[in-house]
Amino acid sequence: MSKILFWDIDVEEADMDKYPAHFIQRVLEYGTMDDWRLLRSYYGLPKIVEECKQLRTLDPVCLSYICAISHTKPEDFRCYHFRQSNPTPWNS
Repeated sequence: MSKILFWDIDVEEADMDKYPAHFIQRVLEYGTMDDWRLLRSYYGLPKIVEECKQLRTLDPVCLSYICAISHTKPEDFRCYHFRQSNPTPWNS
């Protein structure tokens, strides 16, 4: 994966099995298509979707992408409800 995605952690000691949500969110929001393909081959789409459902925040474009490729509804995701309950006044 692109090393620039994980500038804040030691990549050599990073454990993709221990912190899957961290890796999934970073790749979805900032990664390249090659990063996405690697992530999808490592975790599989069902695991990625389940981890995304638990994320408190996720970029709206990333949420739409995950919903489209997994045939799920945005309402199934925690980040969708969290965003709805905390609207920002400048985005109204």
